[in-house]
Amino acid sequence: MNSHSTAAVLAARQIAVSFVAAVSAVGLATPLASAEPLATPPEAAAPHAPRASLAAHDIPFTDAEVTQRADGSFAVSWKAPTVGSVTVYVGDRLVAHGGAEADVIVRGLPAADRQWFRLVPDQGDPLTLADRSLHLASAPNFRDVGGYRTGDGRWVKMGVLYRTGDLHALSDADLAKLQRLGIRTDLDLRMPYERAEAPDRIPAGARYISANVLGQDVKGDLPATAAASRRMMADSYRWLVSKPSALNGYRSLFQLADAPGSSPLAFHCQGGKDRTGWGSAALLAALGVDRATIMRDYLATNDYLAAQNAATLARQTPEMAARLKPILEAKAMYLNTAFDEVKARFGTFDRYLRDGLGLAEQDLARLREALLVG
Repeated sequence: MNSHSTAAVLAARQIAVSFVAAVSAVGLATPLASAEPLATPPEAAAPHAPRASLAAHDIPFTDAEVTQRADGSFAVSWKAPTVGSVTVYVGDRLVAHGGAEADVIVRGLPAADRQWFRLVPDQGDPLTLADRSLHLASAPNFRDVGGYRTGDGRWVKMGVLYRTGDLHALSDADLAKLQRLGIRTDLDLRMPYERAEAPDRIPAGARYISANVLGQDVKGDLPATAAASRRMMADSYRWLVSKPSALNGYRSLFQLADAPGSSPLAFHCQGGKDRTGWGSAALLAALGVDRATIMRDYLATNDYLAAQNAATLARQTPEMAARLKPILEAKAMYLNTAFDEVKARFGTFDRYLRDGLGLAEQDLARLREALLVG
């Protein structure tokens, strides 16, 4: 096969997958070698336990994040304007301390599948966070949907819902890690032919559920220009909002998100960008996360898949790479098109949830009870 044929085959394979969407303050913390991290956050251990009656801002953090760095250390940052100080724990060991706003580096923690950090303010309720990524070499876009603040001052729990690309190429090591982390449900949003060609590998004991967002097997040709590719992708996001099979698929996602025994739950399409991207965006919006944060979460796929996408494009001719690049990327205009379609088709996002997904107010109240803390 000549180089041009090889490029064409690779591009066709990509479009066969991507067209799916088309239709359808720095400080140093003292290292603690003996710290014992929690396997799962306390909030995730019993996601259906009733939440005590709390004021809207009992968790005083307005921003907080944990990021694992390339050298294995962790950057932990927070803002809590109304408190005097914050103490950070991993398990029951103190690893950092700071004021109302700080950025600290935590080094020397023992190896663990996932490090959980508990940020304890001197007044108000603590917040438990981890790095959003699970750092799976064979599934680089496998990441936590939680760890975001809502408009009313609550936080989306971590360790409950995960978004990812498909799981067919999971290594044995990454599969074992997911099993140790207790993944209970794999919700597959792909079409039948995608599932048949690349079946998921799932942890032992996990339940596999199909919720085909596009409702049929669809393949297509690569658009003739980069501009046409962008238009195709934007149009596809309208279908993710209004197509009957998409409404059914995302209804399943919402119903499983707080179903007893279903979490931790991972949901995915092929790359974890389009069908998965709208599912994550819709969930976060329903939980009260602001649009700017939702957009950042959506666009983060470009970072997680940067190496993979660069390798794919490098195998193409320059002309073909230009046409393929808009299909591989997450672009703000794509997600904005979906939200625009919500407004055009349903009027408001609340009506999309009610009339499109068929979720009653009690369903949404139960979802927020299960997935929010604070």
